[in-house]
Amino acid sequence: MFDTFKSRLEIIGTLTTVTALRISTGRSSEPIGSDLPVIKDALGNPLIPGSSFKGAMRSRLESFLRGIVGNNRKLVANPAIEEEWSLTSQEIKQLKEDFPDDLALTEEIIKQTDLVSSLFGSPWIASKFQVRDLTIKADSWFGQYQERDGVSIDRDTETAADGKLYDFQVVPAGTQFEFKAIVENAEEWELGLLMVGLHQFETEQIPLGGGRSRGLGVVKLDISEMLWFDYPPDQPHLLLDYLKKLVMGDKSAYEDAREFKDHWVQQLIDKLTNSKSDKTTTEAKV
Repeated sequence: MFDTFKSRLEIIGTLTTVTALRISTGRSSEPIGSDLPVIKDALGNPLIPGSSFKGAMRSRLESFLRGIVGNNRKLVANPAIEEEWSLTSQEIKQLKEDFPDDLALTEEIIKQTDLVSSLFGSPWIASKFQVRDLTIKADSWFGQYQERDGVSIDRDTETAADGKLYDFQVVPAGTQFEFKAIVENAEEWELGLLMVGLHQFETEQIPLGGGRSRGLGVVKLDISEMLWFDYPPDQPHLLLDYLKKLVMGDKSAYEDAREFKDHWVQQLIDKLTNSKSDKTTTEAKV
C-alpha cells in the first residue's frame, strides 16, 4: 500500500474554538491548580492532539456509513470491540494460512478491510490519513485559561453531593489552532470520504473534547490550502520534478485539490451504491 509513492494531499488551515474547549489530561495530583487541567505543550500552551481530531471525525463518518449500509462489519466496523472488526485476529490468522504468498495476503486483507479503516487505519493496516497535533496560533492566545466549576448532584436531596465539587480548565472561545493533515496513496473514494468529514468540521458539526452536553467543544475548521499531487505510473519524470520543486520550496507542482472535491465525493457515492447492491445481492442468494 505504501511501497510505492502514488499521490499526496496536504490540507492546511485554522481550527477556531467557537465555544470553550476542554481536552483534559485527567485528574491532577498537584496540591494547587485545577482538578482537571487541559492538555498543554512543553511551553504551557494549549494543544489539541491530532488523535482527538482524527478520532472525532472517524466516529462521525462511521455513524453516517451505518445509516447508509447498515450494521455490516465488513463495511463499517466498530474499533472498540474486536468481534465487530472487519477482520478479527482469528480471521487474519486464517487468511495467513489460506494465502501464504505475502502479496496475495496483503491484497486479500485490503479487500476485506472496512471502508473507514481503509483510510483511518486499524491494527492490521496503516493509516493513510495523518493529522498533526494542533498547536496554538500565537496571535490568538493571550496566555490565560478559564476555570469552570463542576459538581455531582445527589439524586435524593437534589443538591451538591458531599465531596463532589471540582473545577476544570477550558481554553477560551475564539482561540485558534494551526491545522495540518496529510493523505498519501488514497483512493478517490477515500478522498471523498475525507471531504465529507472535513465538511463536518467546516460547518461546526463535530465537537471536540469533554463537556459537549454543556455546549463545550464547538469548533470551526477553515481550510486555506488543499494541495494535491499525483502522477501517471508511466511518467516518473513528473515525480522527479515534484521532488525537485519540493526541496526548493516551490508549490507549483501541486494542484488545487478543491477542484476535485465534487469528483471525489461522487466516487464515494458510487462506491457505497455498489457496496449496498452487493450486500443486497448476497442476502437474496442466502
